[in-house]
Amino acid sequence: MNQATVEDVVRRAFAEDLGCGGDITSEATVPAGSRIAGRIVARREGVIAGVDAACCAFRLLDDGVEISVECGDGERVDGERVDGGGTVLRLHGNARALLTAERTALNLLGHLSGIATATAGLAAAIEGYRARITCTRKTTPGLRALEKRAVRLGGGSNHRFGLGDAVLIKDNHIAIAGGIRPAIERARIAAGHMRKVEVEVDTLEQLEQALAAGPPDAVLLDNMRPAGLARAVELVAGRATTEASGGITAETIQDVAASGVDYISVGWITHSAPALDIGLDVETPG
Repeated sequence: MNQATVEDVVRRAFAEDLGCGGDITSEATVPAGSRIAGRIVARREGVIAGVDAACCAFRLLDDGVEISVECGDGERVDGERVDGGGTVLRLHGNARALLTAERTALNLLGHLSGIATATAGLAAAIEGYRARITCTRKTTPGLRALEKRAVRLGGGSNHRFGLGDAVLIKDNHIAIAGGIRPAIERARIAAGHMRKVEVEVDTLEQLEQALAAGPPDAVLLDNMRPAGLARAVELVAGRATTEASGGITAETIQDVAASGVDYISVGWITHSAPALDIGLDVETPG
């Protein structure tokens, strides 16, 4: 991960959390110069993501902090055990600085690990099928790069990072353009030969119109039932990449994958994945 991007995210988080007053609680209660040792611990099993962001947070406030990474990005943590199996990081440094950085570090680590864990669960559910999990642009403003990396760490793949990456023609574009064919034709002219064109359809009739117009590089099969998806894959017959989307859950994803689609896009893995429960346990004064 580009460390400049990570540091920018962390600095903006600190600006929000510290404001103009700083950490008045730690300054009032913790003697200056105190040092502590501690562990960043996962309370339940999951896939870790965001270690670089957590380390950045601690190092920005204590450039002399000692950090030992016990469970790195993309690795599965077992959850807290007597033998320390849930330990993600070990820390030793300035007490005030580490307590001040704690919430920012844990917010990022827990949120990103939650995304990686949710993605890993979906990827495991469709193991053996051709389909791959992919995310969407339904991300937290300012955190897209980190959230999309968490998806990859969980075994998924990434859709567009931004509107300039590729053309994705959706229902509103089609309505304004006057139909699927004119929308695709205009998009091909504008995109040139270096950008792909994908079109969203929600019926087999629309799919046939899209295929007759090109076909596009990819078709987004929105809110179709598994039987409709399977028929859509037959109609496409390898002429375009197929992507299923819309209301997909852990309970329904295997049926979607069984239809033969190439990708399954899931928005909730970035916008609604539950954070992995991770905390800081102070062990001994330094």
